[in-house]
Amino acid sequence: MRSSKFHPFAQQFQESLYFSISKALSYSPNIKQLHKIHSFLITSGLHRTVFFSGKLISRYAQLKDPHSCSLVFISVSPANSVYQWNTIIRAMTHNGLFVEALDHYSKMKVMNIKPDTFTFPSVINACAGLGQFETAKIVHEHVLDLGFGSDLYIGNALIDMYARFGELEKARQVFDEMPKRDVVSWNSLVSCYSAHEKWEDGLETFYRSRAAGVTPDSFMVSSVLPTCCGLGVIMEGEMVHGLTVKLGIDVETRVCNGLLSMYFKSDNLKECERVFSEMDVRDDISWNTVISGYSQACRYQESIKLFMEMLDEHIPDLLTVISVLRACGHIRDLKSGRFVHKYMIVNGYECDIKASNILIDMYSKCCYLRTAREIFNKMESRDSTSWNTLINGIIKASQYEEALETFRAMKMEIKPDLLTYVAILSMCTQLKNLKLAKELHCEAIKTGFNHSVMVRNALIDVYAKCGNMEDAINQFESMIDRDIVSWNTIISACSHSEEYSLGFRMISQMRIEGILPNTTTILCVLPLCSILGAKRQGKEIHGCVLKSGFESNVPISNALIEMYSKCGNLGNSLSVFEHMKIRDVVTWTALIYAYGIYGHGMMAITSFEDMKATGIIPDQIAFLAVIFACSHSGLVEKGRFYFTQMKKDYNIDPNIEHYACVVDLLSRSGKLAEAEKFILSMPTKPDVSIWGSLLSACRASGHTEIAERASKHIIKLNSENTGYYILVSNVYASLGKWDQVRMVRKSIKAKGLKKDAGKSWVDIDKRIYAFSSGDKFFEQYEEVKKLLEALYDLIAKEGYVANLRSVFHDVNEDEKRDILCGHSERLAIAFGLLNTKPGTPLQIMKNLRVCEDCHTVTKYISKIVQREFLVRDANRFHLFKNGSCSCGDYW
Repeated sequence: MRSSKFHPFAQQFQESLYFSISKALSYSPNIKQLHKIHSFLITSGLHRTVFFSGKLISRYAQLKDPHSCSLVFISVSPANSVYQWNTIIRAMTHNGLFVEALDHYSKMKVMNIKPDTFTFPSVINACAGLGQFETAKIVHEHVLDLGFGSDLYIGNALIDMYARFGELEKARQVFDEMPKRDVVSWNSLVSCYSAHEKWEDGLETFYRSRAAGVTPDSFMVSSVLPTCCGLGVIMEGEMVHGLTVKLGIDVETRVCNGLLSMYFKSDNLKECERVFSEMDVRDDISWNTVISGYSQACRYQESIKLFMEMLDEHIPDLLTVISVLRACGHIRDLKSGRFVHKYMIVNGYECDIKASNILIDMYSKCCYLRTAREIFNKMESRDSTSWNTLINGIIKASQYEEALETFRAMKMEIKPDLLTYVAILSMCTQLKNLKLAKELHCEAIKTGFNHSVMVRNALIDVYAKCGNMEDAINQFESMIDRDIVSWNTIISACSHSEEYSLGFRMISQMRIEGILPNTTTILCVLPLCSILGAKRQGKEIHGCVLKSGFESNVPISNALIEMYSKCGNLGNSLSVFEHMKIRDVVTWTALIYAYGIYGHGMMAITSFEDMKATGIIPDQIAFLAVIFACSHSGLVEKGRFYFTQMKKDYNIDPNIEHYACVVDLLSRSGKLAEAEKFILSMPTKPDVSIWGSLLSACRASGHTEIAERASKHIIKLNSENTGYYILVSNVYASLGKWDQVRMVRKSIKAKGLKKDAGKSWVDIDKRIYAFSSGDKFFEQYEEVKKLLEALYDLIAKEGYVANLRSVFHDVNEDEKRDILCGHSERLAIAFGLLNTKPGTPLQIMKNLRVCEDCHTVTKYISKIVQREFLVRDANRFHLFKNGSCSCGDYW
């Protein structure tokens, strides 16, 4: 009676005890607390029960203690309950011990413990984790043999397993055969397609899930967003974004992270900023995504700033740290870069090869080569990127001998790759070292890198810039596969080597082969038009710019301003300028220079002041352009003012070009003594260009004393520039000092220097005709000669007398007249008159400065034939009209 009376109470007590222990097990916060509960279970004899042994295994697994899981399982062996086997298999799988999980599964079958539906999800996950596809197939067969093929959770696990093996068709087959599916099933398949970049299948599956009435969760959204980005259907991604707002899951961190990634990859930074700013909870992935995203979008300052903010609450991963280091390198932010590096050291980041390479790159770009070298030397293992990064950094620092030594050291440790050869070849380009370039070319052939398009492009560039255009063309012509860089390089090479006609032929060939130009192509072609004054070709390129949608590209618009101004079309330069929505200092400088070469000094000054008024700070080149414009318009005081302002108000130290421009400014205005005094007061030693500017003005004014002093300085400087020796020779010739003339010309010959021949060219009916001084072998020479003779008779009646001082040869007067008659611009003008309609203007381009006599003759001819001649010489434009010139005889 007493026992029956207390039996309900004992049962109630036992249930209460079990519940308390079970609750304590489930919520034990750490291993220490779990050990206490485990001890209690042992002393109370409950540790071997199926329920508590299973609970102990599960909790040890959750607290990442698989060894204790095994001990508990062993203590109840032989276990006859499938629940205990399921628990230990799940525990091993949860802790990544996939071999142990599958071993337990095998033992379970040996002991004839029949698996149930709870067994297989863990076993299937273990197969996937271990990468054992054959075992996975056997397990799948076992599932089907036991009749569990229709189980929802097993089906979901199988989809995930086959997806991880890359067996997408099998994953789809399992999905299609499932009699019942939940949101996890759909998530698994969408995730499967997304992970393997089967974007269309992933998006189609998502739409099927919607048609089936499945409400997407955050997992589904995070899987489908990459498919939208991968397909480039950002509008679809925005629709998914809208759906998340409607479902109220847009605030979930996982969803926001997916949206951030999608918007960054689609360059929608504005939406990224909005999503990130509205996030209630940001995890490590959120910060890492946005910091890396800003770095990849070249928003380097924002990337660094966000990284500093992140450190207050989160720990960045190594990929984020690398992104920030890249950003620091790009903007040469040494202070931030050193902070990040120190943060890595203090916080114990393992600096792998990739991280070390980025550090080398960052320090190299920040001109801290010593630290870059220290990091390189401390690396336990180095790859080709390590060597290439260091070599590139050394080359950028112009330490070419060290770069070569590092290259040789690299070859002793590791085989250089094609990027190494490209870097060293680029160094040869800067050194103009043709011998080394040829040695590298031979090495590239031996290693097989000669077939690389990148190496071939580098060879084209180096051969052209080292003066071997023939080999550059051979490299280009022998290429089987050419990319846009190949075409850009050869066109640029033509410009550099003054092979202008070949450059235009290359452009035509490029069009024939259907190669679409990029911005670099346009920037390579426009200088060709500028140099030749090829107005028609320039307009065609402008049309190509508009057609290709490059009109908003600031560097291209800047190049168009320069091209039109140098082609004699100042109006079109102004039109391009006016249509630009964004202008930088280069834009304004191009406009100021354009006004300068046309002699519109006051317009140049107005533009310079307008630039400052817009908030753009002038740089060295902008000041050079405005002083140049003052020089060519006789605005001496304004030129002096800007030279002083540059130093005083903008803290810009003048370089040699600025000093030369001021000397030119003073000299052209007849202030030769002041110009000489200015030169002698310069803080830096004047070079040959400074004395050349003074000497040129002396020759025009006839100031013999200063001219002789300037000539002596030029000879003493021992320049390699032929033009200055010719100038000295001409000055001595004008003074009748023929012994000195012969001495200078002998020096020119001894140095192996060559005088630049006078050349002029004219564009008629879509063809450019070029003429050299003294040339007698061009088409229509006889007609040109007769026309010039007739014109000389007519201008003589108008009062023309040949200025024989413009001939600097010790010959008689008749021979001097013949030399003057053969000057290239006269040949070009006569040819143009013969081949164009009366009254139409002519435009002549010349590579040298127009001599005094040709300037006078052209004025007379313009009056007699009633034509306008726009002549561009080495200094500026001259508009000859009705017997006068726009330069006012001041050039």
